[in-house]
Amino acid sequence: MLKPIKDHLKPGLDIIFVGFNPSIRSAETGHHFANPNNRFWKILYEAGITPKKFLPQEDSLLLDLNIGLTNIVPRPTKAADEITREEYKEGRERLISLITELKPKAVCFVGKGVYLEYSGSKKAPWGRQDISIVPGVIEFAAPSSSGLVRMKMDEVIDIYKELPAIVYEQAPSRHGEDS
Repeated sequence: MLKPIKDHLKPGLDIIFVGFNPSIRSAETGHHFANPNNRFWKILYEAGITPKKFLPQEDSLLLDLNIGLTNIVPRPTKAADEITREEYKEGRERLISLITELKPKAVCFVGKGVYLEYSGSKKAPWGRQDISIVPGVIEFAAPSSSGLVRMKMDEVIDIYKELPAIVYEQAPSRHGEDS
């Protein structure tokens, strides 16, 4: 049986990215977003969130950028449709607890479905959500980075580009723009 992969989290992060669950490839390698068809690393770079296109095996280095990684469900599967209702319920409770404890500035859900499972909402717009489950934390719904997503890559990247503008306008002094 494949094991869950390690979260990369610490208190006070700028952004925590939350995926559905690890792919089989991620479980085999022990790294987030490791499936070669997943565009997560390209999206982060092209949206201006990371200074370079990281490789999956460099996932822990995101902590140096004050960015964390986790999943709503830790169990690796071939596809998200294999996740059970109970796993989502447990994952939602775990995430709320983690976010409350770690107090990141923002949580970006990598896939609107991840956000809907977390929030219990029936629908949500792309981008910043009007109401946060954990008060004081920006919640942001972004398209999945899976290669299966039919949305044009430019449109996906444009949505992700909103995230740093929202997060870093809140406290520019952390990035040397303000003294």
